[in-house]
Amino acid sequence: MTSSTTRPLAMVTGASSGIGRELADQFVQNGFDLVINAEDDRLETAAAELRASGADVQAVRADLRTAEGVEQLWSAVTATGRPLAAAALNAGVGKGGAFVDTELADELAIIDLNVTSTVRLAKHVLRAMTARDEGRVLITSSIASTMPGTFQAIYNASKSFLQSFAEALQEELRDSAVTVTSLMPGPTETDFFRRADMEDTKVGASSKDDAGQVAQQGFEALMKGERRVVAGSLSTRAQEAASKVMPDALKAKGHRQMAEPGSAGQ
Repeated sequence: MTSSTTRPLAMVTGASSGIGRELADQFVQNGFDLVINAEDDRLETAAAELRASGADVQAVRADLRTAEGVEQLWSAVTATGRPLAAAALNAGVGKGGAFVDTELADELAIIDLNVTSTVRLAKHVLRAMTARDEGRVLITSSIASTMPGTFQAIYNASKSFLQSFAEALQEELRDSAVTVTSLMPGPTETDFFRRADMEDTKVGASSKDDAGQVAQQGFEALMKGERRVVAGSLSTRAQEAASKVMPDALKAKGHRQMAEPGSAGQ
């Protein structure tokens, strides 16, 4: 096994399943050691599977919705004594339903995880990377960032924040060797729709992109230093292209058709 000191170190959040788990696999396949994070009990299983490749993988089970969880993860990274070559800020959650019916606590949790934890971690990661003038950051946005999220109002808004955040960082860092890449997947085969109580929606019941394909495309874009990648199938890319020319009111109506509770049977 190659000595871990000769391998670059990467951090992946939301790494116990879905796109995050597949991103972690991309990193170890390409010679990285890892610090991975999630809050659920599948994290250790993921870590064990990733270690089978010969990588040094540290699992940090922490709730990134809290400042304490973010600091716990970052402390684990700094405790390695190694520079962080890449970071995939991927952890995220959603919630379907009409805004007037959903619980405020669920929506604040979306903001805390999708937005606030990404900002907190990016502050740590980018300060460390710019001090060395090297490093790569992947921020998982979504094609949802391009449209009003009828019946997913807070989720889509959180992804719009992340997309704008990533693009602003790209411009701020243009004269440095640090890159920021926005990963924009469409509906992907993960636990997302089950956890968001959206299995009875048209989008929840439809066929979805493969998480492994999305992660591979995201990783390749990250390594090339690309500004963004619309990942997944041709239909996902077509949807993103259409969003560029459609008025927001029309996009909001279209999103209703996909995400309205009970629409799976319509």
